[in-house]
Amino acid sequence: MFENISEKLERIFKGLKSRGLLKEEDVDTALKEIRLALLEADVNFRVVKDLVEKIREKAVGKEVLESLTPGQQVVKIVNDELCALLGGTSSRIMLSPNPPTVIMMVGLQGSGKTTTAAKLARLFKKEGRRPLLVACDLQRPAAIDQLMTLGQQLAVNVYFSRETKEPVLVARDSIKKAKTEANDIVILDTAGRLHIDEALMQELKDVKTAVAPNEVLFVADSMTGQDAVTIARQFNEQIGIDGIILTKMDGDARGGAALSIRAVTDKPIKFIGVGEKIDMLEPFHPDRIASKILGMGDVLSLIEQAQQSYDQKEAENLQKKILGDSFTFDDLREQLKKIRSMGSIESLLGMIPGFSKVKNLNVDEKEFVRTEAIINSMTRRERANHAILNGSRRKRIAQGSGTTVAEVNRVIKQYVELRKMLKMFKGGKGLKMPKLFPF
Repeated sequence: MFENISEKLERIFKGLKSRGLLKEEDVDTALKEIRLALLEADVNFRVVKDLVEKIREKAVGKEVLESLTPGQQVVKIVNDELCALLGGTSSRIMLSPNPPTVIMMVGLQGSGKTTTAAKLARLFKKEGRRPLLVACDLQRPAAIDQLMTLGQQLAVNVYFSRETKEPVLVARDSIKKAKTEANDIVILDTAGRLHIDEALMQELKDVKTAVAPNEVLFVADSMTGQDAVTIARQFNEQIGIDGIILTKMDGDARGGAALSIRAVTDKPIKFIGVGEKIDMLEPFHPDRIASKILGMGDVLSLIEQAQQSYDQKEAENLQKKILGDSFTFDDLREQLKKIRSMGSIESLLGMIPGFSKVKNLNVDEKEFVRTEAIINSMTRRERANHAILNGSRRKRIAQGSGTTVAEVNRVIKQYVELRKMLKMFKGGKGLKMPKLFPF
């Protein structure tokens, strides 16, 4: 995500920071490179022009050029302007004071609208709410079945009808159903097309008029770049949208859609999809995205993901085991699962300041799978007491896990090193992290 533009901006800023004194022509040269980097990232031309002008206006001021760290001052200005371009502050879904809150999902076919509706339902359920998913897409044959499957995975009710081809009727009846069943959130999954046409727009207008949704969210595939921006503008002009959800952000190395869509539509980006899994939908934080683009990492998001994976009681139990020197292979396996549930290691490293600049980390996600397979091939007694793992036992574990004895030896060695390190926590000695992760 934003990999291409981030690399180019880092190179530009490195040149600025290396200068003890900045001249106006130095800033102009850097701004030309920034303009080119943004255009190559598929950012809208007018958006680039306005952004560069705003940066220039502030960057050539006397207080910047004559400051002790002019290069860093310019970086701060770019960061502030990027943050403003992306919306400035996070925008949440406005909940109705009189439930249910009705959210209408709109967008073209293939943008990930149905999956995103389910991801949104999951977020609301985690907040203690009772969402109802509604299948208003009566054009695509498998749309109802897809939504029902996702609803079953989440244990969220799905309202649908196979007797009618009128999405307005389904939408109206779903509101009545929600009130009867005490669902406080209704998420309407509406139809899409491969392109904008009059029939689609009229259908969406009819649904919107019938149920008066509290929020109309446009779902866009960020991989389509400027096409997503153009389509968003058309949806906003014809239907009226309240916010945007960008999907497939994990695969968008350029980031043009994210950097353009807010400025073009004047509507906030509320969520981003960062993977296919049902839990990979995140609130959009302009300040964190701006920091990520500039290679400063996103520590706050990393902390939030960790908090979602670890609860207070689990953390206290783990602390007791560490202090009591009773950290076993079962505990190691559990911690590896927790780390994997937070997302890919590569994406987690990208949130840490400085790691985005490190090349050739050779992240091997399969290493986690092999390590878990080795631990799973141990008996309960072996997992509790590694001291009994002699040569014959290690050979059996290798055969059972489909690995080699050398790999089993490596995992055991890493585990022993980890236990030694954990002992040092009690003594407050200097720590050196053993190589436990696949990079």
